[in-house]
Amino acid sequence: MSDSFETKLEKYADLAVRVGVGLQSGQRLIVRAPVETAPFARLLVKKAYQAGARLVEVLWVDDATNLARFQHAPADSFDELPTSLADALLRCGERGDAVITVYATDPSLLKDQDPELVAKTQKDLQAYLLPFSKRIVSKKLNWCVVSAPIPSWAAHVFPDAAPEEGTDRLWDRIFRICRIDQADPFRAWKDHIAGLARRREYLDQRQFSALRFRGPGTDLTVGLPERHLWLGGESKTAGKKIPFVANLPTEEVFTAPHRDRVDGVVRSTKPLSYAGAVIEGFEFRFENGRVVHVEAERNAAVLRQLIDTDDGAARLGEVALVPHSSPISQSGILFYNTLLDENASCHLAVGKSYRVCIAGGGEMSDQDYARAGGNESLVHVDFMIGSGEMDVDGAGSDGSTQALMRSGEWVD
Repeated sequence: MSDSFETKLEKYADLAVRVGVGLQSGQRLIVRAPVETAPFARLLVKKAYQAGARLVEVLWVDDATNLARFQHAPADSFDELPTSLADALLRCGERGDAVITVYATDPSLLKDQDPELVAKTQKDLQAYLLPFSKRIVSKKLNWCVVSAPIPSWAAHVFPDAAPEEGTDRLWDRIFRICRIDQADPFRAWKDHIAGLARRREYLDQRQFSALRFRGPGTDLTVGLPERHLWLGGESKTAGKKIPFVANLPTEEVFTAPHRDRVDGVVRSTKPLSYAGAVIEGFEFRFENGRVVHVEAERNAAVLRQLIDTDDGAARLGEVALVPHSSPISQSGILFYNTLLDENASCHLAVGKSYRVCIAGGGEMSDQDYARAGGNESLVHVDFMIGSGEMDVDGAGSDGSTQALMRSGEWVD
């Protein structure tokens, strides 16, 4: 007999608290959640206290109030920044609190708004939150991102379903791809994390100087820094060595590209939901690490605004390998949600890289980090490039090559 919805939801919340964020007894927890996900957020709070949390605070976010500002606020008010939620995050970062983010938004929320104004507000907030994001990329905090359906998001994923049916179907998919439907989700995750660890340990040992991606519309060489490190699955905080899994679900192993050694053309294989708009059919051309040409079939202006955020936004900050046979890919569903869609295929990210992906990166000055190949930016935005037609090769510093993936699958 299969579990009831309520039982699955309890297991999912428990997984997010104990495996995802790795909450420690006596630790404080911040939960960021859309108002529509209040029942799930409250369950996270309960599970956190049951796991020994000292104090749990919920920061509510709301698509409707965000949209209302763009629709009705005075034009000259956008020089001002709403800081109450941001200040709470900054304080939690300083204290070393754990953070769970429930990521769910309407993918087309701001599609009719001025892309330059949207980009400005994104950039201003990212600049304000830079001290917090630096703690994230340096693993100074244990954190986790999960998803929970909201009606506007579910309507994009299942456009032919009635609202309640679409939300139920999206919950069902989330439970499946997060292994909640298995007899023992915690054991399933332990085994999955061990598999990802074996993959990244092998890649660390090989220390390839570059990766080459080839597929329809893609022929891209991504240089890798010396002493780069692969991450994926479980991480540990830099200080107290708290184990956490930053993304639920996760199917990737990833590292930092060299900021100056990316060349060629790459074409997206899935739409990108960013800044309240869906960007489709896009392509980047790189020379010496930098995007020199951008094309998109839809919302190209939003994509160009992203790339123009700062110098680092036009360079890569992540390269990730994901097999085409991942549960998310095999679902055959486009989720319009980066947390889920990025774990369906190999992907890249423009913007800042994770300092922990270069040995000693967390202790380097900004100048030394850049010289080592690391990339700094206000943004970090993943986009999907993998498919069942993608081949990936590793290049050794001695000129040798090794097949890593063929037709989207690992070569073992």
